[in-house]
Amino acid sequence: MSKAVLISGAGIAGATLAYWLGRSGFDVTVVERARGQRSSGNPIDVKGPAVEVVEAMGVMPALRAAASAVDRMSFVDETGRKRSGLRLSAFQGGAGDREVEVARADLAGVLLDAARDKAEVRWGESISAITQDAGGVDVHFRSGGTGRYDYVIGADGLHSNVRRLVFGDEAGFLRHLGMYAATLPVDRVFDDEREVVMFNRPGRAITVHPSRGKAVAAFMFRQSAVPGFDHRDLAQHKRLVAAAFTGRTGIFTDLLDRLQAADDIYFDSVSRISLPHWSIGRVALLGDAGSSLSLFGDGTTLAIAGAHTLAEELTRTPDDPRHALVAYERRHRELVEPRQRGFRAAAALMVPGTAAGIALRNAAVRFLR
Repeated sequence: MSKAVLISGAGIAGATLAYWLGRSGFDVTVVERARGQRSSGNPIDVKGPAVEVVEAMGVMPALRAAASAVDRMSFVDETGRKRSGLRLSAFQGGAGDREVEVARADLAGVLLDAARDKAEVRWGESISAITQDAGGVDVHFRSGGTGRYDYVIGADGLHSNVRRLVFGDEAGFLRHLGMYAATLPVDRVFDDEREVVMFNRPGRAITVHPSRGKAVAAFMFRQSAVPGFDHRDLAQHKRLVAAAFTGRTGIFTDLLDRLQAADDIYFDSVSRISLPHWSIGRVALLGDAGSSLSLFGDGTTLAIAGAHTLAEELTRTPDDPRHALVAYERRHRELVEPRQRGFRAAAALMVPGTAAGIALRNAAVRFLR
């Protein structure tokens, strides 16, 4: 009899895990709170250990067809004049030119398409309660249904519902890293579709990233934790961005105006999730739910690699949850922890805190060309 696995979250980690478990004969169900796949998202990298995983899934041709053509980043002033820049090949991982950059929504869609004949996907559904015993996990759904599973996996992001239900409130695990970020799809590309453009003020950054004819504007700013911050409060998000980006923004002003007029933006704190362990009994966490590396930490690559590792360990010892989940965590932490420590260097590159820091960054990146 095949083992039944419930995955919460149809994003990158959840879709990858669904593929590999389904391929190994597990009975896989994926529930996703959203009503359907997102149609937007910032460009993200598939690099390092994730490359072999997606190649083995047979989806690399589809990812290359959707990949951006971006190969460099330019740092500009408010008039658009270039002050410095670098080739993005400086940030390649161990897979070199096999790596790709793809819009988040395109990547999630390709991975989920690969998993469709191996898993049932229920849109507009989420978990309301979880109880477990030595033999399995009982789940209640918000729609009113119930189910019993051998394993439940929370692949539902930074604000994980599974983590809240089983591990406790996120306040005990989430560490704000002193920065907030917003993104907005726009139709504006600057001089070259192969170039990311970034404008900085001390502790502030605006970028425009082209991707296959589409573009994403990102707004990042350094700020201590906001009391009463709510990641679902659009009006609050707009107020925070407006307060952060005062003063001269030149040719980027219209992007800020568009954000204020938008009905839907992505906005959240740049945070790290730190847990002493990623599983309790037969419930485990994957991707950002267990070890968020938001914004600067190769989170997508690690989500794909972690899903493959988890699937390997569950397939190896499906009747021994303790062995399988402990082995998954031991192996994957070896990849995650060094990247979590790299946040400060990445933040100094992207969002220098002072005018002197911006000048130093612009001078230093010339050596990365």
